[in-house]
Amino acid sequence: MNLSIIFAFAYGILAVVGGIIGYIQAKSRVSLLSGSISGFLLILAAYFQLQGQTWGSILAVLVTSVLVVFFAFRLAKTRKFMPAGLMTILGMLALAVMVNQIVTN
Repeated sequence: MNLSIIFAFAYGILAVVGGIIGYIQAKSRVSLLSGSISGFLLILAAYFQLQGQTWGSILAVLVTSVLVVFFAFRLAKTRKFMPAGLMTILGMLALAVMVNQIVTN
């Protein structure tokens, strides 16, 4: 198992947990729905990468890229580190690992 799979899975779990926390704290159904969908897609991408499907890597990069852009805009708007800053930093790290894996293969 390579780092790209681990990062896709971990960022997916983090997105799901973040959506659940957003729902619990702010009663935000949008957080729950978007966190669940994006997290599920990342976990699915990690699974397909494990199965040797190259499009799993592409899906992980696309979903992570969208999340990084979203959270970067959210951080610029709210200026609050949690959760936008943390998700932006972790997303950029995950994206760097994922893209590096694609380029080296």
